[in-house]
Order: sequence, then structure tokens, then C-alpha cells
Amino acid sequence: MASSPYIRALRARIGRGLVLLPSVAAVIHDPDGRLLLQRKPGAEGWSLPAGGIEPGESPEDALRREVLEEIGRAVRTARLLDVVGGKAYRHSDPNGDRVEYTVVLFRCTLKHGPAHPTGPETRALRFFARDAMPPLALPYPDALLF
Repeated sequence: MASSPYIRALRARIGRGLVLLPSVAAVIHDPDGRLLLQRKPGAEGWSLPAGGIEPGESPEDALRREVLEEIGRAVRTARLLDVVGGKAYRHSDPNGDRVEYTVVLFRCTLKHGPAHPTGPETRALRFFARDAMPPLALPYPDALLF
């Protein structure tokens, strides 16, 4: 996840220590019920289209912004699925920065057209069936994904 000015300012004060990061993630299915996953550069696994919530931004606004940035398509937010977090959602970036995500998950639909990588945060996008899921970067509960 690219660092926002807010996170860069925090890192300037605390270094590589653990930061609690409020985040959002989109659960998007194609008409066949397959789940859209994103492969980020340098990531150890696949992830949902996701990103951090900026100061002053609502979770739903953050979701729309992040999905547009990462897959190049607008989404309709259907409903809030859950909020997940805790030690299982800790991660160390390749540069040593440590984060613990608290993730607000939303079920969404694409407004129009196929998803496609749109910038440096997305190496690949692909829909996966439940029985063909790759390893995920974060341990989202299967019941929330399908």
C-alpha cells in the first residue's frame, strides 16, 4: 500500500514501529460468483482491492477512492459485511514498517466494464472461484468472501 502524506508524517515521528491503520476492502464478484483479487508488487499473497482511510474520509468514500485507484472502475456499495482486525492482521512491509490493519469490508458491484490494473499498486487482477483461491496476504474469513 502506498503511503499517504498522513502515514509519512506518522512515520517521521515514530519510525518503523507498529501503526494501527484503519482500512477498507471491497468484496466484488463476477456474474459466476468468482471473487476479484489483486496482486500487489512485492506482496506475499493476493488481496482484496483495499487501502487506508484518510483523515476526514468516511469508510465508504475511502472504498470508492481506493477501488477506482486500484482497478480503474467505480463501484456501487451494496452493504457493510464486517470489520476485522487484531494481531492476525499485522504486517511488515519490505522496508520494515509495521502495521496492523483494522479493515471495514464492503460487498460491492462494479458500475460498468471490466476491472483492470491502473497504476503501480496493482500488478494483476483476477477473479477466483472458491475452490481455486490462492494464498491471501491477510486472513479474511472465507464466510465473508463468498
